Amino acid sequence: MQAYREMTQLYAAADIGSNTAHLLVAASDGEIVMRVDNVNEWIGLGEVVARRGEIPKDVADQLVLSVFEFKRVSEAKRVRKLYVFATEAMRAAPNHEEVIRRIQKETGVRVEIISPEREAELSFLGVQLDTRHYGAELLFEVGGGSAQIAELNDGEMGDKCSLKIGTGKVLAESNLTNPGTELALKVAQQYIRTQMSKCSVGRKAETAVVSGGVGRGLWRALHPDGEKVIAQFELDYLFKSVKVLPTDRVSSRFSVKQKRAGTLLVGSLIYLELMRHFGVENLVISEFGVREGAVLEMAR
Repeated sequence: MQAYREMTQLYAAADIGSNTAHLLVAASDGEIVMRVDNVNEWIGLGEVVARRGEIPKDVADQLVLSVFEFKRVSEAKRVRKLYVFATEAMRAAPNHEEVIRRIQKETGVRVEIISPEREAELSFLGVQLDTRHYGAELLFEVGGGSAQIAELNDGEMGDKCSLKIGTGKVLAESNLTNPGTELALKVAQQYIRTQMSKCSVGRKAETAVVSGGVGRGLWRALHPDGEKVIAQFELDYLFKSVKVLPTDRVSSRFSVKQKRAGTLLVGSLIYLELMRHFGVENLVISEFGVREGAVLEMAR
């Protein structure tokens, strides 16, 4: 009975990421997470900041409205705690302090800008919920602004690095679009490889666990049956298919939303380069990540 009462405690975690602003309301006892509600808005902050050098007013307006909605939903659900945090796109924006102050003034909610290391730690907590038995030795999390890479050692996280190879960042650096031109693809590939050469993680591994919306988008396109393991040849097939199609055709052929369809080409390219660089043959897709990790941390 005591365990049941603890499990009924609700927590809310929201991350302002480089592609989406996303709220999770969940029940947790510190060991498992049961999702109760999700609110998700595509903002594309990573690409906006990479192209425009800051967060413009219209995007700041969107962020204020999103956080206000997160607060409304959290209060309606009577959560024990709401934790809102922001990642690479907000970190990279020179005017992030101004935007954070505006959000707090207009919504009453404080947004914490977390470090790449903390982002990786929360992701690691989340992916343990459904991938701990796959024997993965690396963690990849690709967002809109950056990618987090970490070694996994018997249930513990080891060396890690953060690279500016999020989907929005790569798109802004290469002007890659659907269909992809050979020149833009080469520029994107070279940019990714240059950034990866800066990574301090030296581990080679057969299997890597993947967290984050970009990886889950690839997974839904390739595995509507829910199979969690993606082989390299499958990702290569997806890349070769989407690079010759406009976004609307990608959306209809692979049954993904239009916004997510626009990330399949660059997302598959980034993950293919990661797999080749680290010798990875299989990706294990986790259905959990930073938000679930934050809920577990609050519950504990």
